[in-house]
Amino acid sequence: MNNKKTVVVGMSGGVDSSVAAYLLKEQGYHVIGVTMQIWQEEDPCQIEENGGCCGNSAVEDARRVAEMLDIPHYVMNFRKEFQEKVIDYFVEEYLNGRTPNPCNVCNRKIKWEALLSRSMEIGADYIATGHYARIDQLPNGRYAVRNSVTATKDQTYALYNLTQDQLSRTLMPIGEYTKEEIRTIAEKIGLPVAGKKDSQDICFIPDGDYGAFLEKEAKDRMPGPGNFVTVDGKVIGTHQGVTHYTIGQRKGLGIAMGHPVFVTELRPETNEVVIGEHEDLFTTKIWCDQVNYMGMEELTEPRRVTAKIRYSHAGSSCTISKEADGTVLCTFDEPVRASTPGQAVVFYEGEYVLGGGTILR
Repeated sequence: MNNKKTVVVGMSGGVDSSVAAYLLKEQGYHVIGVTMQIWQEEDPCQIEENGGCCGNSAVEDARRVAEMLDIPHYVMNFRKEFQEKVIDYFVEEYLNGRTPNPCNVCNRKIKWEALLSRSMEIGADYIATGHYARIDQLPNGRYAVRNSVTATKDQTYALYNLTQDQLSRTLMPIGEYTKEEIRTIAEKIGLPVAGKKDSQDICFIPDGDYGAFLEKEAKDRMPGPGNFVTVDGKVIGTHQGVTHYTIGQRKGLGIAMGHPVFVTELRPETNEVVIGEHEDLFTTKIWCDQVNYMGMEELTEPRRVTAKIRYSHAGSSCTISKEADGTVLCTFDEPVRASTPGQAVVFYEGEYVLGGGTILR
């Protein structure tokens, strides 16, 4: 028994965090539900279509669940932190020709850093989330995120940059279940959100129109039209601005080459979008910085790992080594496709996350 330890559960109003709160209460914890208000604008049609996330609809759903579970529920306003640490970062990355990963940053800076701080202030022992992942303490004493039991919903890629202190104070109760099992539990106990759709990955752009969002946020800082160029600099067309494109993109380019072509590089300093062939997207070497070590203390010598370069990537064998400038070089056994600056590369050993960083090139 946990001697009635107190845990603050981040309740998004979805089925996963709702069942997480239920499971922890069943385990004997004193559970407090908290919904984080981080984004301010909601369109009723988009809520209906996308399931809602982090706004008024999420608050209402979470409150109903908390009432049914007979646990206290509070709303904490993190809008200022979300704007500064997630939205501003998102905009700056696009303006610099990189493709950001706002969910990873939100996890570290908002869902953990900000929530954990406030939770400790009110006397909580732990925070908990509805992520499909597990946390273990390894033989070397370090805490690491471990794959969930279900590969189809595993969310460890988005959690690679959590700190040791954050991990030591976090519970992830649904990592031992499949999504189907979670929905079955929700239905069995009669949770009102049992059939609710999963929320969108990017909660603040529910319609997926990144260009329009950036136009609104960055205003007069947005780059205008520029040139599509080949690798050797030949101009082959005009684009809308580098912020509208990402590495590996094929559709929506508006240029006719007689065969499929792809975005292979973004050059914000000259406002050029480089167009190439499919084979130009493959590489065996990726450099990353802003590395967070999780399951290992530090990278002192080359190490064999499995690395994922995007959420949907199954993972590829590679060797990681530290460069003289402090960056980490990932040398893959086989070429990987569409390595994208700004995205994360995450290192695994077996089921455990060893660490990860932000792709430079």
